[in-house]
Amino acid sequence: MSQDHNIEQQKKFGAAAQSGAFEQFAELVAPDCIDHDPAPGQVAGPQGYATFFREMRAAFPDMKIEPIHLVADADNVAFAYTLTGTHQGTFMNVPPTGQPIKVRGLQISKFKDGKMVERWGSSDELGILKQLGAA
Repeated sequence: MSQDHNIEQQKKFGAAAQSGAFEQFAELVAPDCIDHDPAPGQVAGPQGYATFFREMRAAFPDMKIEPIHLVADADNVAFAYTLTGTHQGTFMNVPPTGQPIKVRGLQISKFKDGKMVERWGSSDELGILKQLGAA
């Protein structure tokens, strides 16, 4: 697939994560996708991302992921982003505080045949906990 197609697939992934349309991950993520930085207990493939983002949206129902800078080559899409939201549900054992959060993160996604097959990423989880008064 082309660089432009992979960028479009990455954008669809982000849109599904934000909207709660997690069934779309099956079209965007390979069943054996390797996540090099999984959340605790995250399983491989589309189901792992659906579970992770379902929990994030429960904790931060107004969650927004805003890409700030994106670069790509024939197989990879890398981007820096800002994550915002309001803490309305439990996050990492922290009960809802009503506090807004704003943190930055990075992700690199490798694509093959139009699906994500590997992912590397980092979000500022400590920054989130600090903003919630838990660290």
